Amino acid sequence: MITAVSSVPVAELERLAARSWRGLEEEPFGDWLLRAGGGFTGRANSVLVVGDPPADLPDAVASVTSWYSQRGLRPRAQVPTGSERADAALAAAGWTRDDDNLVLTAPLNGWAAPRVDVGLAAVPDDAWLAGYRYRGTPLPSVASAVLVNTDEPVFASVRLDPAPAPLAAVARGVVVDGWLCVTAVTVDDRYRRRGLATAVMAGLGDWARERGAHSCLLQVAGGNAAGLALYERLGFTEHHRYHYRLGVEPERRPG
Repeated sequence: MITAVSSVPVAELERLAARSWRGLEEEPFGDWLLRAGGGFTGRANSVLVVGDPPADLPDAVASVTSWYSQRGLRPRAQVPTGSERADAALAAAGWTRDDDNLVLTAPLNGWAAPRVDVGLAAVPDDAWLAGYRYRGTPLPSVASAVLVNTDEPVFASVRLDPAPAPLAAVARGVVVDGWLCVTAVTVDDRYRRRGLATAVMAGLGDWARERGAHSCLLQVAGGNAAGLALYERLGFTEHHRYHYRLGVEPERRPG
């Protein structure tokens, strides 16, 4: 049965998305979820703030701060729509607010077939890892461990020129409870404006429908106008937003 994507509660969708992009270490904290992944990506290195923590909010914020500081990570909280009380407690403790990210959803029906060959692999090879530019920078060594740390991810790629030319586009998909969760959509600067982001999305959509998926979700920075335009053309609409709160950097002891 196809779920009406707009009717899915924020907390449910956030927990579902968290299963598609996990920390290398995770620990429940009441309803919240502590995650650490070597510092690679906000989602893998933040506490997901949905529901209630196991203590009152000021004490919960102190416990979260300690958990991340013990791991040498800056405390970070992912705060979705609906977590305003927790957000206020984090602000009161001096945690700074980052910009909004949009969580977009769309049904998987009606997507056109890709116009180029889209390769799919169970693990990312060196070419794929080189093609994924997280925030425009090369990946750290811990990235590959985070990328594969979920159930049956798939790594999509488009190659237009033979190696050693780079891949033209890459993306990552995971199906969780009938939802295709898409991340890491990247098109190499040399191949832009050829519809390749649409192609890798379509390739992932075909793959996901074969596995019973009915809907898709992804996250995009609020200031990413090009990405928002692309996803609007594919039928995505905004479901909710989240932002990060950042605590104080832990002290670095001399080595």
